[in-house]
Amino acid sequence: MVRVYDLVMTHKLDADDWFIHQIQQRAAEARLNFFLVEPLWVEGFYDALLRGKVWARVLLNMHSEHHQPDEIFHRLVRLAAERQVFVIDPPDRALAAFDKARLHSRLVGAGFQVPHSVIVRHAEVPGFQLTETDRTALGTPFVIKPALGYGRRGLVLDALSEQDLTRSAAAWGPGDYLLQRRMVPRMVDGWPAYFRVYFAFGSVWCCWWNCYSDQYRLVTPAEFELLHLRPLEQIVRRLAALTEMNFFSTEIAVTEPGEFVVIDYVNDQCHMLSQSASPQQGVPDDLVTAIARRLVEAARDIAAHRR
Repeated sequence: MVRVYDLVMTHKLDADDWFIHQIQQRAAEARLNFFLVEPLWVEGFYDALLRGKVWARVLLNMHSEHHQPDEIFHRLVRLAAERQVFVIDPPDRALAAFDKARLHSRLVGAGFQVPHSVIVRHAEVPGFQLTETDRTALGTPFVIKPALGYGRRGLVLDALSEQDLTRSAAAWGPGDYLLQRRMVPRMVDGWPAYFRVYFAFGSVWCCWWNCYSDQYRLVTPAEFELLHLRPLEQIVRRLAALTEMNFFSTEIAVTEPGEFVVIDYVNDQCHMLSQSASPQQGVPDDLVTAIARRLVEAARDIAAHRR
């Protein structure tokens, strides 16, 4: 007999438990069978799914390594998609959106404001040389980031030449890289006008995110109007339409001339560290709760159509 779960969530347990508890609580309230695939259980769950002993109607992927196809969570999520589990978000779609080198030209073609970028393919990294045109457009210092990077690993914010590619590659490893013009947000009452915007199944939340100190706070309704921040929501909805992603965040800087520039494109598997656990770096608790609620609501509706 096959054990069927309505909702399964992968999680590396690399944050506090608030988000996990919220997902569990909302799933119970919605009468959904829920299973948490954490590191202790991932091998067993993968094996059971492979042998047809277990199946899920919906899988919420909060951890898999896009750049490591042999990593167990990556293999589990891909197997789930092959077995017709509804994955939030499907691995091929998520990878196409998360890969900054692949997405950059699509964003430019769709009219998004993005930093001037030079894409360096893996094979080009050794001995790469900038053209004078690109060197001028990048300015100094400029930013170097891995195309599949996250969590600041391999991120260089003070690059002075293409030689700094070796610093990024040493920290991240093989892969494609982006060299980007460094965008400086304007200051508003002591805070940089830099925002992290979350999208989950049509719902949008906007946070101030201090790119110098990592602190978050929610944008208030008054700030939306007073500071003319409505483009934040418009941009993230356009990103969702372009990438067909259901759950992700993006980073947007407002520059001194008032341009809304998309900085870090699309981040899936959003890190839901709560502010009560980490006041300096955490996401506001109310926002974590709201995102968990929306994800479970969507999972409930999807599961209902798959029974």
